[in-house]
Amino acid sequence: MPAVTVDPSSIIGIDIGGSGIKGAPVDIAAGKLSGERIRLVTPQPATPQAVAATVAELVGQLKAPGRLGITLPAVVRQGIVETAANIDPAWVGTNATQLFAEATGREVVVVNDADAAGLAEVRFGAGKGRTGVVLMLTLGTGIGSALFVNGVLVPNTELGHVELDGKGDAEDWCAASVREHDDLSWKEWAKRLQRYFRLLESVIWPDLIIIGGGVSDKSDKFLPRIDLRTEIVPAVLENEAGIVGAAMVAAER
Repeated sequence: MPAVTVDPSSIIGIDIGGSGIKGAPVDIAAGKLSGERIRLVTPQPATPQAVAATVAELVGQLKAPGRLGITLPAVVRQGIVETAANIDPAWVGTNATQLFAEATGREVVVVNDADAAGLAEVRFGAGKGRTGVVLMLTLGTGIGSALFVNGVLVPNTELGHVELDGKGDAEDWCAASVREHDDLSWKEWAKRLQRYFRLLESVIWPDLIIIGGGVSDKSDKFLPRIDLRTEIVPAVLENEAGIVGAAMVAAER
């Protein structure tokens, strides 16, 4: 089925995270926000109905028309949420597309948060013009991943959940939230990331690794401490990548 043409000035991207829900109108031709970004606190517990109500409130505050692209920190297939590692378990099995459409009265597309961020970085940011295997990792409450082969997304990879050194999920040992919780120095955290990144190198053999998430604007504190055979760079769009990528998906579906 061919993509529907959508007015690029009528797309809103919304990025749902563990602590905040951020949204803004997006200029998808330029890959940047075209209006004010608004952030609301993620409700606790972050149940589907509570999050949908907050998203509806955010959309009302934006005062902008158009279709919505919304990210979730979960595997999303055909609008259905399949996992809930870093969100309320009640999300599993939820038709997120229907939920947000009913809450906002808008057309809605829902996508995995790391996939959205990766799409934005590959088109407009650190991965622009790159071929081969590109891996985007978002370091935050957990670790999200987006994998591309010659610019084509392999959706819903969950590489934050690979087992690392018998310690369980990698994100439980080296997510950005763990650095803060365990009061790790940047050097100590970089050592953990080094082990994780080398594991991914050995099984994926990427040509480029892009580091995103809220910590990407502090990449100078830890990336120089990491020694890989793979080129590794910070995200260019930083914490706006998820918003831009969500809008891109909404425009093209």
